[in-house]
Amino acid sequence: MAKDMGFIEKMNKKNLGLLGENFAVHYLKSNNYVILERNFRFSRFGEIDIIAKDNEYICFIEVKTRTGSVFGTPSEAVNKSKQIKIKMLAQIYIKGKGLFNKNIRFDVIEVFVDNTNEKQEFKVRDINLIKNAFY
Repeated sequence: MAKDMGFIEKMNKKNLGLLGENFAVHYLKSNNYVILERNFRFSRFGEIDIIAKDNEYICFIEVKTRTGSVFGTPSEAVNKSKQIKIKMLAQIYIKGKGLFNKNIRFDVIEVFVDNTNEKQEFKVRDINLIKNAFY
């Protein structure tokens, strides 16, 4: 886990997820991932936040951003229903790109932020990459 990222962003809570996704992309790139897609959608089935390449793996990554753990950890929000949607979208992506013989992995990135004041400025406190979060 990375500690005290020192990244402050002014925004409303609606855009908190975007902050997390942007920081996750920065984190992945700094760890030698190649970003293939962001916010991959197919019809109304949902979206995959990030699709990236990590060495020989194509990684389908869900990003969850939280200011606290009152409602559980961010990764706990990736429930069975969400996992099924991500797997279905991953199959569509693989078929569309002809990536049939590639190793794949489903990861979750937890981004923890602190609300620094009443102006809704957020500071990234921690990030946690969970490889093989589900199968």
